[in-house]
Amino acid sequence: MKNKLILTFVVFITVIVSVLIVASLGSYSQQQTGIGVNYVVAASEVQAQTPAFDTSNFSNPLEINNKYFPLKPGTTMIYEGKSEDEPTRDEFVVTNDTKEIMGISTRVVNDDAYVNEEHEETTNDWFAQDDQGNVWYMGEYTTDLSNKGSHEGSWEAGVKGAKAGIIMEADPKVDDTYNQEFLKGVAEDKGTILSLDEKITVPYDTFSNVLKTKDFSPLEPDIVENKYYAQNIGQIKALSVNGESEVESLVQINGTGNSNSSDTN
Repeated sequence: MKNKLILTFVVFITVIVSVLIVASLGSYSQQQTGIGVNYVVAASEVQAQTPAFDTSNFSNPLEINNKYFPLKPGTTMIYEGKSEDEPTRDEFVVTNDTKEIMGISTRVVNDDAYVNEEHEETTNDWFAQDDQGNVWYMGEYTTDLSNKGSHEGSWEAGVKGAKAGIIMEADPKVDDTYNQEFLKGVAEDKGTILSLDEKITVPYDTFSNVLKTKDFSPLEPDIVENKYYAQNIGQIKALSVNGESEVESLVQINGTGNSNSSDTN
């Protein structure tokens, strides 16, 4: 009789422990599932901010007239500033040249960078505008003249897994975040819209209703840059706010206008 009671008690304890284990596993499973659902929702919200790239959505890709990023062939924009206390100059030339990428004609922009009057880098950037007015960054061919002509950082949409990114949305809104370029491990810049109503003075002029972005990359997580875009002009200023000491401001367009370069802070 005593042995039977002991056996019954052991069985009872075993059942109780089993129930507690099952209940605990069920709760853990629900928590994990909940986390998964939240992650998916968050990811879809981020993806929704970047328009889908569709080659059929480019009926006139060379007509780049986005108000924050117009590219009119023949335009030259000159920027001056400092990088780690050294004087810099950048010449952004919208050419008449085109390049076909993924079956789309893109506008070629030549960008030459100088440090201490030494020509350090030359880049061909490729842009196209879709039918909604988004300006897409289709790639770049970079030559680092300070590093034996290295082409590190170059990429082209549709080649080796590279994808086109957005350089300027058709209808930007505060907190929009989007990929500006993508080639894994090479080009992963992103942008976030911070403001649409900045007032900025640069040597070229004073502008209101300026769009401000935060530019960053997971490849260089300690570096953050703010860029400013004036309506019907384009980029007027770039300022490093974390990780570097760089600033560049617009001083001249088409070789005319205010060429004062005394202060770009």
